[in-house]
Amino acid sequence: MARQLEAQIVGHFPVGQRLRVLDVGMGQGTQALRLARAGHQVTGLEQDATMIAAAREALAAEPEGIRERVRIFEGDGRETGVHFLPGSFDVVLCHGVLMYVEEPDPLLAGLARMLAAGGLLSLLVRNGDALAMRPGLQGDWAGALGAFDTTAYTNRLGLDVRADRLETLTATMAGIGAPLRAWYGVRVFTDTAPDGVAGIAQDPDAEALDALLAAEERAGRTDPYRRVAALLHLCGVRG
Repeated sequence: MARQLEAQIVGHFPVGQRLRVLDVGMGQGTQALRLARAGHQVTGLEQDATMIAAAREALAAEPEGIRERVRIFEGDGRETGVHFLPGSFDVVLCHGVLMYVEEPDPLLAGLARMLAAGGLLSLLVRNGDALAMRPGLQGDWAGALGAFDTTAYTNRLGLDVRADRLETLTATMAGIGAPLRAWYGVRVFTDTAPDGVAGIAQDPDAEALDALLAAEERAGRTDPYRRVAALLHLCGVRG
């Protein structure tokens, strides 16, 4: 998934442009490290001490040139104005965060202020218009029926969280000055697969993995498939 997101993000900029990236809720740093390896300057913001430790450990294993391109801050995504000046970044990532935030609008408005003109706001959210897909594909008919008229769900960690609808976020992004430019489906075919890359993380057949990723990438850009994806990747551009 990280490779798919990286391609969708950098595809909005001229080839070879070195970007200033803010990764809000960076977790263990998977996406941040991918972007740093590609030559971009990455600032990670994370409030979970365990995740920060994991990110620092992963970063320590990288060559010096990559380590120099990454900064890690401890903090909440709603406090970006405390740490950074407005307009400081070309890209702001907020991936897998909004489902934990009851009122996301103030957070998103603060993230938009961090963007330079023409900067990209990248959101990865649970698709509130497709919550019935996972239980339905697993044969949980009661769960599927209960998912149609709600944005609340229980994630794989057992936490009660919330999903976002494309229409709602489109309106929000327009209102904060980073209107939606493009959107993609993520995990169209692989949402119910075991952990790892669709359950074939140990499969030595690179050709099979490439085919899987190509199918996901194609579906993520194509209607009607992207509309039933487990996750949505929304890209808004600061005017």
